[in-house]
Amino acid sequence: MTHEPKPLQGVLLVAGRELNTKLRTRSFVISTIVSVVVLAAFVLLQSSSFDEGSRSRIGLSGQATALGPQIVESARGIGHQVSIVDIADPAQGEQQVKDNDLDALVTGPVGSLQVTVKDKLNTELRNTLNSLMRQQILTSELAAADLDPKEVLGTAAGAQVKVTQLEPRGDDEGQRLAIGLIVAFLLYMALMIYGQMVAQGVVEEKSSRVVEILLATVRPWQLLAGKVLGLGVVGLIQFAVISAVGLVAGLATGALTISGAAIGGVLAGVFWYLVGFFFYATIFAALGSLVSRQEDTQSVLTPVTMVIVIGFIFAINLLISNSDSTLTMVMAILPPFAPILMPGLTALGLAPIWLQAVAILLSFGGIALVAWLGGRIYRNAVLRTGSRVKLREAFSSGS
Repeated sequence: MTHEPKPLQGVLLVAGRELNTKLRTRSFVISTIVSVVVLAAFVLLQSSSFDEGSRSRIGLSGQATALGPQIVESARGIGHQVSIVDIADPAQGEQQVKDNDLDALVTGPVGSLQVTVKDKLNTELRNTLNSLMRQQILTSELAAADLDPKEVLGTAAGAQVKVTQLEPRGDDEGQRLAIGLIVAFLLYMALMIYGQMVAQGVVEEKSSRVVEILLATVRPWQLLAGKVLGLGVVGLIQFAVISAVGLVAGLATGALTISGAAIGGVLAGVFWYLVGFFFYATIFAALGSLVSRQEDTQSVLTPVTMVIVIGFIFAINLLISNSDSTLTMVMAILPPFAPILMPGLTALGLAPIWLQAVAILLSFGGIALVAWLGGRIYRNAVLRTGSRVKLREAFSSGS
């Protein structure tokens, strides 16, 4: 008589089998390496693009050469780096602009500057030059009126509006949004890849009759739970590796700083990955048990994958344009969408404790519901080979 393992022991036995099998596959190693390389390249590219966009090489000719130090100082004040090159011949300077050796050539008297660019003048540089030109004109007018330009300009420079923020947000809001979007994307990919992997594994075991051997040792619910747990850990390992590389690359390039937003976003991502995976993987496994051929897998999974896709699209759009809207808050607490939306809201600081608590409770309730429904469907359909089992028939059949 076959010895039947204890409930938890059976689950861990199946989970260990899935873990050992998937971690050693070439596809897992290759997909992890590719994901790491793509993410690191993306961070480096974004950092490089940002650096290039915040630097300008400016040529000054004629009377404009006197403005060199002021241009550098004014640009630095708005976070723009400028290097100055004195140009003796304006024609030579124009040629350097054409050859992309200079971003702009500034000529003419200080009160009427002329700027030559190849195609478009950088917005920060335009604002800097306009401000300096107005300042020079104002200085001349004040001197003509027998007023001290330094005294007047000093008084004007100290004047600032007082801002009252009714709903203040941190200076790192852009970083928070970036973290939220990246985490949402990684969660979306993990759910799509590993959720479907669960279904494909079920179909493979069913078509090869391996499931009959496994069920001689463990119960159907243990097999289902172990498969979901094992592949969930595999996905978590890959998610953790990719997230760690992304954080290191972001910190190394200066795109990210060590802050509560970065740490909180990653921790929220890990938690909601587990919640989302257990929710969707159970559904995928149950639906996978309805068919016996890999070709039929997509047809039964399409409705669920569409929900994930819609959730991801909504998450991206809502986080960017309406992150604090009522619609966003409502969708964030619904079990199908919470795993993708909630990490972003947490990173943005827009998820109060009560909202997170409601989302967690509803998600746990959703997991319990799909575990009961999925377990029943899986138990009744996994041993039935041949034609596709109808969902209603699988749910209503006896053990």
